[in-house]
Amino acid sequence: MEPVLEPDAECDGDAEFSVGDAVLGKSRLLARQCDTCIFAPGNRMHLAPGRLHNLVTEARQREAFIVCHQTLPHYGQPEVKPAICRGFADRYRTQSLQLIERLFGFVEVDPSQSAGAKPAAGS
Repeated sequence: MEPVLEPDAECDGDAEFSVGDAVLGKSRLLARQCDTCIFAPGNRMHLAPGRLHNLVTEARQREAFIVCHQTLPHYGQPEVKPAICRGFADRYRTQSLQLIERLFGFVEVDPSQSAGAKPAAGS
């Protein structure tokens, strides 16, 4: 497993962003798909042909997950912390997602809000 960056790490190019909530000791997972989810019908993010397939393949090969683009600091909502894409989590059960769920649990967050996180049911 790769080391996890600090929860409030700044964006610097290709750096990974932690989806961990240091206060709750859980990982942030979107409560629902964002409005422009890459898994929504109609290619709302205007991805190039094959791009979604490549993203999913890479995440699955790494046994990891996809972080929602709307929760990245450079997206325009710096108060929103990185969170796992709900579209990905609902479709794939990678080793990382299974370990997070079993060991720590998730805290569900709304992609459009910076506060109001609540622990996921059963976590």
